[in-house]
Formats: sequence, structure tokens, C-alpha cells
Amino acid sequence: MSAIARIETVRQPVLEMRHISKTFGPIRALHDVSLTVHAGELHALMGENGAGKSTLMKVLSGAYRPDPGGEILIDGMPAATGDPIKARAAGIAVIYQELSLAPNLSVAQNIFLGNEPRRFGIVDREQCNRRASDIIARLGVTFSARTPVTNLSLGERQLVEIARALSTNARIIVMDEPTTSLTSRETDRLFEVIATLKSQGIAIIYISHRMEEVYQLADRVSVLRDSGYVGTLDRADLNASRLVSMMVGRDLSTFYKKDHRPPDSKRAVALSVRGMSNGNLIKNCSFDLHKGEVLALAGLVGSGRTELARLIFGADRHISGTLELGGKPISIGSPSEALDAGIAYLTEDRKQLGLFLDMSISDNISMGVLARDAKAGGLRDFAAAEKRAAKAMSDLSIRTSSVQANAGSLSGGNQQKVLLARLLETEPQVVILDEPTRGVDVGAKSEIYRLIDNLAKKGIAILMISSELPEVIGIADRVLVMRDGTIAGEVTASEGEPLRQEAIMELATGAAQ
Repeated sequence: MSAIARIETVRQPVLEMRHISKTFGPIRALHDVSLTVHAGELHALMGENGAGKSTLMKVLSGAYRPDPGGEILIDGMPAATGDPIKARAAGIAVIYQELSLAPNLSVAQNIFLGNEPRRFGIVDREQCNRRASDIIARLGVTFSARTPVTNLSLGERQLVEIARALSTNARIIVMDEPTTSLTSRETDRLFEVIATLKSQGIAIIYISHRMEEVYQLADRVSVLRDSGYVGTLDRADLNASRLVSMMVGRDLSTFYKKDHRPPDSKRAVALSVRGMSNGNLIKNCSFDLHKGEVLALAGLVGSGRTELARLIFGADRHISGTLELGGKPISIGSPSEALDAGIAYLTEDRKQLGLFLDMSISDNISMGVLARDAKAGGLRDFAAAEKRAAKAMSDLSIRTSSVQANAGSLSGGNQQKVLLARLLETEPQVVILDEPTRGVDVGAKSEIYRLIDNLAKKGIAILMISSELPEVIGIADRVLVMRDGTIAGEVTASEGEPLRQEAIMELATGAAQ
């Protein structure tokens, strides 16, 4: 064994979590989980929602105290548990999916919020700006320390969170789904910063449902399932089949579901779109969607996929274009008119535009069909609404204790299924799904794919927007590729051959020309 190899073998981990368990009354959130992370390493943590990832990170950050028998070591020395202040002093920082910045304050003020440098007991603004400038210079950013956070993009705000972690001399940074709301360009910039942090010896624990990010970034991947530790894979051993099997306990061959019969040219057209334009980005888009077909809209961010879907649904106004539903011309000027006509739309932003997070699952599912529950005297039949919600929970495997639980308390996958249940109650002929699996775990993705397949079997026409090419190829019958607000081309499967990812990207980027 060489000297270098011996050093690698014995080098001390910066973090060791040993035999961590956590129970809340009768509920076991973690059971005997161990995790080892080295300096300068990106260690991905994967698993379905509810697998225990967030609980493990809350134990690490001091928000939760582990059950007796578990311990945390920093550089081989026992660290305090159950104390966020001591965890932060030990060099642990967590950047959550929901950013916690004060938009009315400057970058520098946010970086040192609660930990401002002082002189004679008074906050030293100049020192604050100077030190913040030094920190953000390490990240290679272009904005100033004096810039108000409200003027920054989401990607830039993410970098302010990282700068805040560096201001506390963090040596271990946890990133929880950091790219969920970022554009592709902002994501690339974040990945460059991550590479810089690793080169500076900072350890990163990266939580993500996006396998392509894990393949690109991770040095190692640890998987949790059912509150327990499944195993760790080195970069050289990463592959989709092994990861999916570890996360959900079944083989990748059962992941995508496409048992419905792809439509042929003789299948009736459910929706016909001709010359759709909005006078801005969308220009002269035309296509047919058949009954029982899963038609994907693919393209790069900014290509106009969501904008086109919103025009069809009446959420935005079009200046030209016509629609036919089942061979009959229809005029849609609002979402309510689209729903009445038989077109349902699943928004890509379930929290801001889809769900009523403070309302019950029952109320959310029945929101589109409230008139059905009207009783004499204008009263509402709550029993009927609960019966409807209970059936939807069973049919769609929505995991919760009660139909009266708030939608905001559910995992991402279960929230998405509540939205799907709501739109299916309207008995649509056409369903538009905008990023239907965004921010949900791999198990929930598989269930949503099965639901899409079952809808197609029933003859419902599905227009699906997705940024994940493996998803598009796995479940779509045909793909329309958008570029610069127009439909650049169509990709179909040849006899005995699947849809080609290369063909989709050539059209999306213009390389096909």
C-alpha cells in the first residue's frame, strides 16, 4: 500500500453520527442510523419522504436530542447534542429548503443577523460590510454586501444563506433540496460554489430527490428507508437501479409505469390546439392530443412550456388561436370555463398556487365541486365531502391519519396527490400536469406514474410538462419539444425503440438545425 493510500485509509472523518435513534412517543422517527462524512466531501443523503432524513439533520443541528445510546463526534471528539448554539459553535450549519432571510435588510445585515460585529457595544456597520464582502468574495458572487436582499434572485439568496454559514466558520454545511426553486443557470452557479467550498475543505451533506444532481455532485451517497440506515455507495458504484432499489425496496424495472396502449393515428383527438399565441413569448403553437395519450411538453427552462399550458387553461389571455375539445370548437377565457369544459390543470407550484395549506385535506379535495355538497337552505353536506376525501385517500394512497388533517402537514408527494384528487373530482376529459413530480420523493413519483398510466387507460388525454428527461422517456407516448416559445419539433418512438433523449435535447437546444 502506498503512503497516500495509507493516509486516505486512516484520515479522520470531520463528522461521525453513531447509532442515532429518535422516538416521539410511540412513533419511531430514526432507528440506529450512523453517518460518516469527511472534510471536502459532498455526501448525498437520499430516501423517500418520511425516511428520516430531516429528523437526522435536526439531531445534527441540535434541534432534537437523540435517544440514549447515540452520539455525534466532530474530529473524533464527542460533541454536545440537543443544543443548536453549541452545534453552530462546533461548525454545523443547515440551509433549509425554505430560505430564512429578511428581504428588507442588506446582504451584510442578513449574513451577520444576530451575530453582528460591535464596537463599544454598538453594531459596527462598516466592519459588517467589510467582513461580508470578504465572505461573498470567497463565493465569487457579483452582488454587493450592501445590496438589499429583496433585489436578489432566488439563486443569489441561496448564496447569501451559504455566506451566512461561512460567517460562523461552518465546517459542515447541510443543504436541503437547494435547487428546488432555481433556474438551470442558478443551479449551475450553485454547483460552482459547491465545488469551491469542497476545495476549501468544507464538508457538505446534500439532500435531494434529483438523481441527476446526485450523480453529478456526490462523492458518496447514504440511503435511509423506513427510519433506518440502508447503506452507503461510493461514487464509482452509483447507478439508478441500485439507488431506487435501496430507497424503495424494489427494482427499477417497476419504477415507470406504461401499461396503457399508445394511441395510433386513428384514435380520436381529445384536444386540438391551433395557432396559439400570447403576443409575447408564445408564437403560433399547434398540436393534437389524443384520447388515452400521454403527450409530454419538453424543453429548456424559459422555452414557454408552462406559458402555453396556461393559455390553453385560460389562466392567461391569448391574442390568437383556437381550441377544439372532442371535435367541437370551444372558447375558454378563464380557468372556471376550462373546468366546465372538461380541462383540468395541475400547477407546478402546489404551495403558492394549488393548495390551501391551512385547510383540511377534505376541503382541498372538494374545492372544485362544492356545488355537489349543497343542501337545502344553502348548507353544506360535510359528510359527503368527507366520504369523497376518504375514497380519494384510499384510491391515491394519500398517507395521513385523517381527512381533517391540514394539507400543509403532508409530505410533498401526498400534497401532490391531494391536488390530483381535486382535479379528478371534476371528471375531466383532458388533464394538464405541470411538473407533476417536482419536489416529491422517489416512492411518490412511482405512485404518480401509476396514476397517470391508469388515467390514460380510462381514455383521459394527458398533457404533461416535465424537466426530467428520464421521466419524459419513461411515461410519455410522444414528445413535443419547445424552444423560444414555439414547438420546435416532435419526437416519437420508432418500432421497438424507446423515445430518444438525444433527439429531445437536439430540438430543445437548436442543435438539430
